[in-house]
Amino acid sequence: MGIAGVFKRGKREDKFVGMLIEQTQITAEGLKLLEKWLGKSELKDKAINQMRAKEVEADEVRRILIDELHNTFITPLDREDIFMLSLYVDDILDYCYTTVEEMQLLSIEVDDYLMDMVKLTREATEELEMAFNTIFSNPRVAGEHAKRAKKIENEVEHLYRVAIGDLFVRAKDFSPLMEMLRRREVYRHVSNMADQADKAADILGMVVMKLT
Repeated sequence: MGIAGVFKRGKREDKFVGMLIEQTQITAEGLKLLEKWLGKSELKDKAINQMRAKEVEADEVRRILIDELHNTFITPLDREDIFMLSLYVDDILDYCYTTVEEMQLLSIEVDDYLMDMVKLTREATEELEMAFNTIFSNPRVAGEHAKRAKKIENEVEHLYRVAIGDLFVRAKDFSPLMEMLRRREVYRHVSNMADQADKAADILGMVVMKLT
């Protein structure tokens, strides 16, 4: 029986995977709050405060995970994989919060491109959560969820390119140029947020290969 089998049957089966699930759940909740903030609602201030609270909550889960990695001799997955999965999920939520900061600093109003990119990133994050939930019980199913996360991230990248192209079409004279450049920065920021889900999905794919 391999190491994964030992943890699959033991009580400590999901200590690390459980923390990854928790961290990913919090991140998905943060993205839902970003969607709410982007919406034209009276809940904007409440949503951003809740988003900040989610970031703090997820950071604490990651701190505990790293401390447990230092204190545990045998882990159910390679410790480097656990560390990097947690890092990329953490980056998603960091980008989530700083997207709001950039939009406020650059005075950028929400548009359909931003809404759709954030929605897709949330869906990719939820696929990661489902992958973590099935990593030991059904590793091939986890692999399929990782592939879906990557497919969704590709949709974000396509949407990003379409959005940038649309910006240049609209910028036919100098007057909207600065607005275009500011908006491009926010698009890029959200695209980078989705990239972190793609990186986590890549590692999940390697983990599945090791388990099967």
